[in-house]
Amino acid sequence: MWDKIALILLIIGGINWGLVGIFQLDVIAWLFGGTGAIISRALYILVAISAVWCISLLFRTNEDYAVGMNDR
Repeated sequence: MWDKIALILLIIGGINWGLVGIFQLDVIAWLFGGTGAIISRALYILVAISAVWCISLLFRTNEDYAVGMNDR
């Protein structure tokens, strides 16, 4: 579950950065009142935490996923 949440947040962050790079449009800042707004900063922090979490995906093996599936 945490992996999926982290990946969704990374996708949102990646699309936002793509829009910043292509159109100079920061959708998060635009929606929530600028880059300094509390909610914008909270979302940026959540995306950063998600990126750190997803580093663990690089080091997991197929056996780790199989164990998780058997715990259901």
